[in-house]
Amino acid sequence: MGTIVIKDLEVHFNVGVPDLERANPQRLLISVELEHDFQAATRADDLAGTIDYFAVCERLMGLGEKREWKLIETLASDIADVVLLEFRPNRVVVEVKKFVIPQAQYVSVRLCRERGDPSSGFIALSEV
Repeated sequence: MGTIVIKDLEVHFNVGVPDLERANPQRLLISVELEHDFQAATRADDLAGTIDYFAVCERLMGLGEKREWKLIETLASDIADVVLLEFRPNRVVVEVKKFVIPQAQYVSVRLCRERGDPSSGFIALSEV
């Protein structure tokens, strides 16, 4: 088992509890850890046996188009669901950093999900 790490992917999404905060996209940093068995990929030196981290980044950068979230907790959950469904790692860890409190470097949420996790909204789809 191995881990692919995407650290601090910069996106600009509409996030915030007050309507005014969600009115304009704000800078967020997204980190994703994907646990996956990529032994087949290393033996064959073939992308088909692993997770295409470029494709993951592209998908995450487009996730906020025409969408908004009140909570970064919900955004992190949505990211985990999309990654599990579309890229099928065994486990995903998501952290979303938000820069909304001037006195703090950032505020973040972090969550872990595994394929087949009942807290995911895509269980039936991800196990097809």
